[in-house]
Amino acid sequence: MNTKQGIPEDKARRILECAGSHGSQMERIGLLLLLTTTVATAPMTADAQGRPQVSGLEAALSSDHPLATAAGADVLRRGGNAIDAAITMAGVLTVVRPHMNGPGGDAFMIYYDARSKKVYTLNGSGRAGSRATPAFFAAKGMTQVPSSGIHSVSVPGAPQAWADALQRFGTIPLAKALEPAIGYAEKGFPLTPRLAADLREANRKLSADPELSRTFMPAGAVPEVGSIIKQADLGKSLRLIATHGAGALYKGELAKQITAFMEKEGGLLTAADLAGHTSTWGEPISTTYHGLRVLAFAPPTQGATTLQLLNIAEQFDLKGMGHNSAAYINTLTRASQLVYRDRDAHIADPEFASVPLDRLLSKEYARQLADQVRAGSVLPDEITNREGNGDTIYLCVVDKDGNAVSYIQSLFASFGSGRMVPGTGITLHNRGALYVLDPKHPQVIAPGKRPFHTLAPSMVLNADGSPYMVLGSPGGDGQPQTNVQVLNNIVLFGMQPQAAIEAQRLQANGLRADVEVGMFGDGGASLRAMGLTVREQPPSAAFGGASAIVIHPVSKARMVGSDFRREAFGVAW
Repeated sequence: MNTKQGIPEDKARRILECAGSHGSQMERIGLLLLLTTTVATAPMTADAQGRPQVSGLEAALSSDHPLATAAGADVLRRGGNAIDAAITMAGVLTVVRPHMNGPGGDAFMIYYDARSKKVYTLNGSGRAGSRATPAFFAAKGMTQVPSSGIHSVSVPGAPQAWADALQRFGTIPLAKALEPAIGYAEKGFPLTPRLAADLREANRKLSADPELSRTFMPAGAVPEVGSIIKQADLGKSLRLIATHGAGALYKGELAKQITAFMEKEGGLLTAADLAGHTSTWGEPISTTYHGLRVLAFAPPTQGATTLQLLNIAEQFDLKGMGHNSAAYINTLTRASQLVYRDRDAHIADPEFASVPLDRLLSKEYARQLADQVRAGSVLPDEITNREGNGDTIYLCVVDKDGNAVSYIQSLFASFGSGRMVPGTGITLHNRGALYVLDPKHPQVIAPGKRPFHTLAPSMVLNADGSPYMVLGSPGGDGQPQTNVQVLNNIVLFGMQPQAAIEAQRLQANGLRADVEVGMFGDGGASLRAMGLTVREQPPSAAFGGASAIVIHPVSKARMVGSDFRREAFGVAW
């Protein structure tokens, strides 16, 4: 492995002791973690300084937690493929990143199949319940769908996506893929500083729900770092899904518990809504960018927003402007407000709304928008202002055969709806909060309709159709911006993946440019002179948590980058 050992010996010993309590498989996972852990500092230059550039000839993985990445690596070393590893990691992440994803959330995947040389997408998102109508909310005097609570819940889709992905392209059963997750749920895992901080930040939501409070604040407060977090109820639910398949959540025992909870709390879902859920296989949407083909997920996700931003960016000499120069940041900021305007006006479930993708993704339209950027066009604040980063996990895998996975899974907000189904350990997501009640809007709520999704995994192909890169990031609205910046860092500015992800980053909101501290020697004065508001912030999860794997076009080395801003972690060999 091309890695550096970055943990003290005493900490490594404690990791192995903890892993050993989970049996032989967990011992291997702990060993992998020991061999690959590195120390993350806050590097802010063109070259990676905080973490090494991890590369290998056989395989590479990255996910939003070291334990999940190690579990996926163990699957590959045992002969599994990229899909097997991805679903194993997804399962572990439901346990070790419980505020960001879980069986009560949604998932999306882009998959390159090396055997057929084709790319597939899997839409693992749920739909609105049969009671979900504007009239329902009007009768309760509500003027918008609440941002949390029982009325923000739509059908969860992640467990069915796990089963469908494995059935079509995997080599191991769902029960095997969920073994590590069940182990960490039942026997526990150490509370990390990052998770402890996130739990404290979610204190109000945790305190408001008795099940969440009992699980994550057992003594009335968030436990100390290093404490063992156990989720026995979640472990039982994962065992039910492992034993009886995803149907346990949609038609079996878990479905009964969810339905009873919905009835008691006055929710929008019925037993029939759960039983009728299906995932959807499809194809990605795409655009060309500097000789590459960039793939994104079709509506109802904001994948088109990533492609639109690239189409506009291609109209400018960004490389000539210089990396993170004032001109570069100004261009991306002004382009972002235009593509988010289009996103909010058009992107919705294509089975219910006509989404003008041909126009939105056309190069001619990109040229028109680029002219508006050059002219310094300004949109009203009510069109462009967006807040919130979303709580999501991202993972990616490239295996020895060249199969590649770009996968994202989410509860939307921290702990989603803020409601955990009693006795299950399953937190229900709040993706329904993105429906609107205006009957003229394409995102108007309707029974059986999928909500708009910020989830935007990406993949990049070479001119010959072979995979060049998988990339993605948590970060709610900011995902397209993060993806574009990481891609530019690699393709335009020649950075290795780790350096590309560590580089200082922008998050644009209207004409406000949030930038990481130290990006500009003048403190942003040059940007302010261009008409932007500048807010400098320390590196944090607010700027995303990207992961990427680049396949070298000649050597086929797998080069992985993982973001220190969250708990992302990559390995390769």
